[in-house]
Order: sequence, then structure tokens, then C-alpha cells
Amino acid sequence: MSLDKKNSINNILEEKRIFPPSKEFSDKANIKSLNELLSLKKQALDNPIDFWESYARSEIDWFEPFQTVLDSQNAPFFKWFKEGKLNITYNCLDRHIKNGHGGKTALLWEGEPGDSRKYNYKELLKEVCKAANALKAIGVKKGDLVCIYMPMIPEAMFAMLACARIGAPHSVVFGGFSSEALKDRLIDGNAKFVITADGGFRKDKVIELKNAVDAAIDSGANKIVEKVIVVQRTKKNISMVNNRDFWWHELLKDQKEWCEPEVMNSEDRLFVLYTSGSTGKPKGVVHTTGGYNLWSHLTFKWIFDIKNEDIYWCTADVGWITGHSYIVYGPLSNGATTLMYEGVPRPSNLGAFWEIIQKYKVTIFYTAPTAIRAFMRSGREIPDKYDLESLRLLGTVGEPINPEAWIWYRDVIGKNKCPIVDTWWQTETGGIMISPLPGAVSTKPGSATYSLPGIEVEVVDKHGEKVMENQGGYLIVKKPWPGMMRTIHGNSDRYLESYWEYISFKGEKNVYFAGDGARIDEEGYIWIMGRVDDVISVSGHRLGTMEIESALVSHKSVAEAAVVGKKDDLKGEVIVAFVSLEKNVNSSSELAEDLKKHVVKEIGIIARPEKIIISDSLPKTRSGKIMRRILRSLAAGEKISGDISTLEDTSVLEKLKENS
Repeated sequence: MSLDKKNSINNILEEKRIFPPSKEFSDKANIKSLNELLSLKKQALDNPIDFWESYARSEIDWFEPFQTVLDSQNAPFFKWFKEGKLNITYNCLDRHIKNGHGGKTALLWEGEPGDSRKYNYKELLKEVCKAANALKAIGVKKGDLVCIYMPMIPEAMFAMLACARIGAPHSVVFGGFSSEALKDRLIDGNAKFVITADGGFRKDKVIELKNAVDAAIDSGANKIVEKVIVVQRTKKNISMVNNRDFWWHELLKDQKEWCEPEVMNSEDRLFVLYTSGSTGKPKGVVHTTGGYNLWSHLTFKWIFDIKNEDIYWCTADVGWITGHSYIVYGPLSNGATTLMYEGVPRPSNLGAFWEIIQKYKVTIFYTAPTAIRAFMRSGREIPDKYDLESLRLLGTVGEPINPEAWIWYRDVIGKNKCPIVDTWWQTETGGIMISPLPGAVSTKPGSATYSLPGIEVEVVDKHGEKVMENQGGYLIVKKPWPGMMRTIHGNSDRYLESYWEYISFKGEKNVYFAGDGARIDEEGYIWIMGRVDDVISVSGHRLGTMEIESALVSHKSVAEAAVVGKKDDLKGEVIVAFVSLEKNVNSSSELAEDLKKHVVKEIGIIARPEKIIISDSLPKTRSGKIMRRILRSLAAGEKISGDISTLEDTSVLEKLKENS
């Protein structure tokens, strides 16, 4: 097959190391072998309707059974299990209590200052019911969108579940977003009710959330927002508006400890979650009840190989989809013990995460590659001070992980005994789509391995033609799945344009384009190559930034790297690399030249950076993602525009400008 290189993405990085699961792990795993996994994948491929029906009936409790598994009449506006009636909180709470597990720990929580709380399933249900009754008392009705703008405290979980209990979809806005970003989401979602806190603790500072809510209302959301509920966390003085603002503890104190779960249709909205909006206006991704419940439940069960005695910890924030699916709904639907931590590692406590693992004997740890690279930079002497022997499984989420960070994570944190599940998915997919199953799949550092049963993926060029093995291209999903988004809130045209009309596969309509580049190697392993928006075209070669970044990070002096393209009259684009160094390594022009040579050695002359900019740190969002949009502006010498309210540390920008 001839390949049009202008429409594909060059593969420039090779990784040959492979790590099979240990016999001991596989013997105890829920899915024990590759043959077992392949059998599941074949069942899903041969008869997808029977496959999904079987799991929906066996894993989820329904008040009324569904008749239609998948309705494709108005594709790609698919409907799943549409006649079925259920409530996700019943599946997350009530059924475990009925099955005699009410005394099992549901939630472990630790605040950044060191305070802690613990709830079993019975206690959690009581808190949720009291909160649900409080929401009803202030006028929240089934179908009303409730905005939740909270720190990482138990009440954030209570609020989400309380909304779901009464059939009011929630829209959680990450507590790091500015008042302006909050205002846009309140107005777009038409959220009449807000649940917030006086503030929260992060990196030894108080984040003032209620003040941000007030500012959002004053600057334009006053026509929308009617009531605000405030959790007392920091006890800082805040203003309370009469008849609009209510204290959470006062509203809840006289509420009954039982609230009947609202009977929901499978396709009723469960939540609207806005993408971060790094490129253009944020999109309100809509997820519905039945399909999302099944997909978050199944993926959690499969990928994290969950056992009754596990202590599971995902370090994400509930303001992101990872927090929705893998702190709240997925773990609770499986009757697991889930841990929440308010804080993050910080100069005053670089070992914060390892301290938590040691204290609570965490067995499954799920975090972001950005965090892992930060740990590497601080040095292994920090985690080595702590007892991490309880860990049996590690996971990564949020972006592709470079092989060097993967190996460090395995060696230093996992003590060479913990499998790593490198997961690929999106806000839009509702749950994980590509990941190893830890007892069944041999892993390669940097590869998310295989798609899950029922998920059919392909890598194609821009015209929808399948590319050759190891050739990079566009990642598509060929068939619908239960956890998929249903639309973009208030903008169905954008839903079609963004996800379904970009690429046509073999003339088929309704092929989902994820926006990511990928390649599939000779053994069928999938390698995510980053956002196609980040592809750099150098002299006609289209290069994924992730692979160049991996090459840079493999140099002993580099802690973190981000690569962007800069327009060039001769080559189309040239490569500009921003790097931060390992501690005790000094910046120099000699080091910059050495890094260029290192990339050439690792990949080839085509990937040689034109310029390397060394900085103490890179611009990141509060969720830990590098803001490449800002770096592109800096590389081009342009003024930084767009929303930077999610930037963790704005002082980074001044330093970068000096070095650029």
C-alpha cells in the first residue's frame, strides 16, 4: 500500500523492552491470561449486543429492565439500555448494604493539614441522603443542573452522589479554575444552584473558593444562579448573601437520613463536565446514567483487578473525569474502598504521597505521568524513606508516559513487582478505552497496549485509510460503547463536527475520532503519540511531539520536556524544546548542544531541535498538564493570549520569556 506521508504521522521512537506479569499476580487476577482476554474481545466482536447485554444485566441493578441494548436510529446520537430504569447511587451504595457489606469502608479521606475522616457504606449513604434532602429543601428538582465547585473533601463526593440521588445532573468545576472560567460554565449550563466551600487547602495555601463564586455571580452569572450552599472547611471569613447563600452544616443538621432514590431512565443526564478549554470555548460533555454506570464499573473492575481487601487511591481531583469515574462512581459501584487526599506533594512535604501510601497501606495507586516526572526530579531518596510494600498495582492517566518515567515508576515505587496499567481515555469516552489488564498482558514501557473488550480501534491516515504497522496516524473508535458521551451541552452541531465528521473510515459514517495520534506495532500494541494538534511538520515529515519529548527525558540531565513547533520559511516548522533539569544540574549552552545531539542519537537528524530553552519549570495547569499553547506562543515570540486562569504558577511565564 502506498502511504501518503502528508496525511500520516512518522514513528520515530523505538522501545523494545517487555515486562510480562508475574505468575503470582496472574494466578490471583480476575482475568488471568491473554487467552482469557482475547476470548472476551472475540465475544464482543462477534456479537456486541449480546456482550453488552450480558454485562449490563449481571453487573448493574435495574429497577426496571431494559428491552433495547443499543438504539442506533439517530446515530451518532446513540442510546443505550433505553427502557431500563435505575439510579446510580443505588448501585454505588444501597445494593452493597443490602448484600451485607454496609460496614465495609467506602471512603478514606485525608486533608492537607493532616485531618482525616472515614466512612463505611452505611455512613456514606446517610450523608448522601441528608445532602439530597437538603438540596430538595432549597428547591432543587429532578433535571436541574447543579454546579459543584469544591476542594477535595468528602462533601464533594456527597454532593455529587446527592445530586444523582434526586435526579439532578451535576456539573463539577475544578476548584483551580478562575471565577471567569466558572462564570462561563455556570451560564453555559444554566446552573441555578451552586455547591461550594469557604475554601480548601492546597500547597500550604488557602484556595478561596467562595470568593470566586461571588465574583462569577457578580460578573454575569447573577441572572442564572439562585442559591449557593457553602461547606465550612477553612473557617476563613467570607461574605454570605441573605436568602441566596446557605451553610451546608446548617441545612443538613435536621435532614432525614433516608432519601428514596429517584427512578431514572437509562438515558437521563447524570452529569455535564466541561473540557478544560485550552483550545477554544470549553465543551460541556454530556454523560447519561445507565451506560456510564456500566462502563465506569466494568473498566474499574477489569483494569484495577479489584479485590475485596484493596485500598485504592487515585490522586486526581473530582473536578476531572478521572475523579468522576475512578474516585467516585467506578470504585463505589464495585463496593471498593476509595481514598481521597486534599493535598499534593509540595516543598514542605515532598513525600506527601508516599506518606499516605504508608499510612493507609494503599494497594493500588493511580496517578499522572506529570507527577511521576516530578517525583523523579526530587530523587528516589524521598520515596525510599517510606514503606511502599503494600502496593501491588500501579496506574498512569492523563497523557502518554515516556519510557524513562515508566521504568522509574516500576523500579522505585513498584519495587519491580507491581504491574503498571498505562491507561488511555478521555472526558468524552467516560472510562478507560485502552489499557493492559494487569494479570493478562505483557507491558511495554510507554505503550497503553490493547483496546479493551468491546472497544474497536484503528489507526488511519487523514483520508480514513488504515496505515501500516508502526506508522503513525489518527486514532479512531469504530463502534459505539456504553460509556460514550451523548452530545455537547447545547451544541449538537459541534458534537458532530468535533468527533464524528473529521474522519470517514472506508466510507463508514459514525466513526469516533479521538483527536489523538497513535501507532500500532508489529505485535498489535497501541502507542499514543499525543494530540494531533501537537504534530510538527518538519521538511514534510509529520512528527509527534511525545516521541521527541521521550528522547529528551531519557537524557540523564533532563527532568521534564515539552516540544512545540515554530513556523519556518524553509522547513515549514522547526522544533523548539523547553526542558527543566534534574536537581543539581546547571544550565549551560554546552548542555543545550548536548541535548540536541542526544535527540539525533536517539531518533535521527530529522528530530533535532532548532532551539532548546532551559527553565526551572514548565507552565502547567493545576491538574498537572503542560500548557503547550503557551509554549507555542513563546516559541513564536507572540503575546500570550487566551485563558491562563488554570495556570498553577504564573511566575513561570516571566522566567520563560527571559530565557526564550
